[in-house]
Amino acid sequence: MRIRPTVLHLLLAAVSVALLPGGLFAAEPTPLIFDTDMGNDVDDVLALGMIHALQTRGECELLAVTITKDHELAASFTDAVNTFYGRGDILIGVCRSGVTPEQGKFNGLGSQQDDGKLRYPHDLLSGKNAPDAVTVLRQALANAEDGSVAIAQVGFSTNLADLLDSKADDICPLSGVELVRKKAKLLSIMAGAFTKIPGKDGPYDHKEYNVVKDIPAAQKLADHWPTPIVWSGFEIGLSLPYPHESIELDYGYVAHHPLAEAYVLYSPPPHNRPTWDLTSVLHAIRPNRNYFGLSPAGKVTVADDGLTTFEPSDNGSHQYLTLTPEQRIRATEVLVQLSSQPPQ
Repeated sequence: MRIRPTVLHLLLAAVSVALLPGGLFAAEPTPLIFDTDMGNDVDDVLALGMIHALQTRGECELLAVTITKDHELAASFTDAVNTFYGRGDILIGVCRSGVTPEQGKFNGLGSQQDDGKLRYPHDLLSGKNAPDAVTVLRQALANAEDGSVAIAQVGFSTNLADLLDSKADDICPLSGVELVRKKAKLLSIMAGAFTKIPGKDGPYDHKEYNVVKDIPAAQKLADHWPTPIVWSGFEIGLSLPYPHESIELDYGYVAHHPLAEAYVLYSPPPHNRPTWDLTSVLHAIRPNRNYFGLSPAGKVTVADDGLTTFEPSDNGSHQYLTLTPEQRIRATEVLVQLSSQPPQ
């Protein structure tokens, strides 16, 4: 059968659009900063893999990773993952807070050797050689377009609170608050808890880990962060467990995969680990795809014991994620697909 040239050209055009990194949804990539306590749970690693998949699809550009876990191998392992995905030049900044100073179950993969060579080649071998997180945050924001940057915070609030406190310097003549207000558009944060936790009876009262590890910092963000904040509460990730079958079946395209090996070291299959941190990344980059619902606008308050509460308010700048059974199906599927996507 012969195809007339005009029809053939239309078909070729459609195929070329579908093969864009972002497929039919290709658009201007979202500049992203990822702030993580890498090593305290494996969802941070899966979330970082997701970010690389979304960057390959043309949907985001990872400007920097800043770390709130104070162990030198947290930065090393993060650099190993970035290098695995072909992006070993991404800026990494660290804090020196003394909070969670232990190595963790899988950060040792950053120094793992086979036959005298690094299993995951990379060049940042210790966080001791990494710059301060606030310096990296100020650099990344100062170089970005106004009102463009999404920040996904999936660890403690230490780095971002310190950013708010930062003063004008050689990087930028603006204070931290002014810089965030000018350059950032959204803070998507995995922190707190806002609705009844599935499967638990009794009154609602959950003091979430990321909040209680640095309560003053979380209070500072809740009270003074100058852009909209969307909170992914503990209940959201708990409702979206990562199917362990994916770890066993979807990462075998290489002999060693940092995401799969980290998952096994942290909590071996058949454990289905909740996807807390992945949800904040997904919303930061794809906020309009109906993977989640949103609460009314309002204000989150962090109590001195770490308990988070939400009060609706017409002029509030905070919302939290919600999840229906139908959204749960879609969100689980996309989290698995993106996490397991091979490097380009």
